[in-house]
Amino acid sequence: MKKLLLIFTLTLAASSLFSSAVAVRANGVDVSAAAYAENTEKSLITSAKSAYLMQAGGGMEIYAQNETKRLTIASMTKIMLLNMIFDSVERGELSYEEDVTVSENAQSMGGSQVFLQAGKTYKAKDLIKSVIISSANDASVCLAERLFGSESQAVDEMNALAEKWGLKDTLFSNVTGLPKPTQYSCAKDVAVMLDKLISHKNYFDFSTIYTDELIHPDGKNTMLTNTNKLVRFYNGCDGGKTGYTDDAGFCLAATAKRGAMRVIGVVIGEADSKTRFKDVSGLFDHAFNNYSTKILFDKDEYLDETLKVVCGASDIIKLKTAKTLYAFDKKGKKSEYTVAVDIEEKVKAPVNKGEVVGTLTVYKDGVEYSSCEIIAAETVDKCSLLQGVKKIAARWRI
Repeated sequence: MKKLLLIFTLTLAASSLFSSAVAVRANGVDVSAAAYAENTEKSLITSAKSAYLMQAGGGMEIYAQNETKRLTIASMTKIMLLNMIFDSVERGELSYEEDVTVSENAQSMGGSQVFLQAGKTYKAKDLIKSVIISSANDASVCLAERLFGSESQAVDEMNALAEKWGLKDTLFSNVTGLPKPTQYSCAKDVAVMLDKLISHKNYFDFSTIYTDELIHPDGKNTMLTNTNKLVRFYNGCDGGKTGYTDDAGFCLAATAKRGAMRVIGVVIGEADSKTRFKDVSGLFDHAFNNYSTKILFDKDEYLDETLKVVCGASDIIKLKTAKTLYAFDKKGKKSEYTVAVDIEEKVKAPVNKGEVVGTLTVYKDGVEYSSCEIIAAETVDKCSLLQGVKKIAARWRI
């Protein structure tokens, strides 16, 4: 079918999307929000060896400090393992209710653990919960063995995924983050990994739990307490991963959401646990105080455009974007958003709900900013003989 390209400028330009008139009082003087954001950004230097702050959803970098420096990241390594675990669940390769048997190797893991019993079985969901809440090394290896046959094979898959995602400053040697030569990552790569992880909606079913317990097959209980204390103590924080070894220092990757705005903050190599939470909280505060997010296209709402359908029970089909697209910028900054909609001029029935029929691309100040697929918002079946006759008769009446 012939392509139809529509290009238009959003009526909600940044001047109206964001509060251009917002002023902040700093040192007794009223300054614009944009100027305040620029000044406070310069004072954000943390005590970490490396730090990074970004808009979630693969978006804008807000703050960077030695963001590509290769460092050991301790248990934040498990973020990549969890990505693969949730991928497996969504592909139907692992069920939350599946009984997973613990090997002697998995039980023998040191460091953070939930004391799994070798030869016994645990529900996959309880193992996942143990990894996310308590950073359990034994549960991590148990799941890696279940999904990939061995920890070494899981590591190969983790490195392959890192290469696929373009994480040039990341290399894994195990799935736990326990000390081992030749493994490293950086704050920016860790932020990308966490960004990928939070795209799995079921992740938040586990990450928001602060305390729970694991009941072992013999009836004994192990208390689980979330190592990411910001889940409880920072408004909007609903996920993340801590890490600590003598070499890595105290590390934290976390995410927080307020309204339509979600951000990710990472610190590596802090001197103590309290400081890592303080510094990430400071990164979050900076983002929420100085930046704003507005929805450009909501995946749950219909687009203004419709698509003609040939030989269908309906003559048109409603459309939606495959994901929600956001505008994100400093408060007070004026930007123009241009949208290009590339769709078929018409399609032939049948058309299934969710079927891709085009693309939508957003340009910010003339530079490509974000894009997604346009999908059919409903199913249109092929026109039946009776429906066809009625349509012809209707045209004759006209």
